[in-house]
Amino acid sequence: MTVEVKICGVRTPAILDAATAAGADFVGFVFFQKSPRNLTPENAQGLAAAARGRAKTVAVMVDPDDALIDAVAAEVQPDFLQLHGSETPERVAAIKARTGLRIFKAVPVAEAENLTAAAFYAGVADEILFDAKAPAGADLPGGNGMRFDWKLLEG
Repeated sequence: MTVEVKICGVRTPAILDAATAAGADFVGFVFFQKSPRNLTPENAQGLAAAARGRAKTVAVMVDPDDALIDAVAAEVQPDFLQLHGSETPERVAAIKARTGLRIFKAVPVAEAENLTAAAFYAGVADEILFDAKAPAGADLPGGNGMRFDWKLLEG
């Protein structure tokens, strides 16, 4: 297994420089208004351009509408989209077809039973990203500084 590193929530050139200098394979730009790391496509455009050739770019979205998807795809031109909400496999397939971009689908994990959700995205998402399940009532579905028991992925 090859380990690749993604630094998410990149908002400034200094953060981008630090992430790429440290060897990040991917840098993520968040497009979710509730996040303190939220960017507009216009804000992310320059960062994405600066990242080219240094790291792959990922646009992180939560249950995005088509208008946001289109704006991000056109203005930011990310290498990947990361869908971090409750998108169905059908919606993931539709977004992939609409954009032609590779898709990361985040699956929230708190216990072993949560891992079964990944199977629904096989053949639809290009990559599955397992993330700690947010606590009940949290405003953010991920990026909460939490982790889950990685041993759950062994079996």
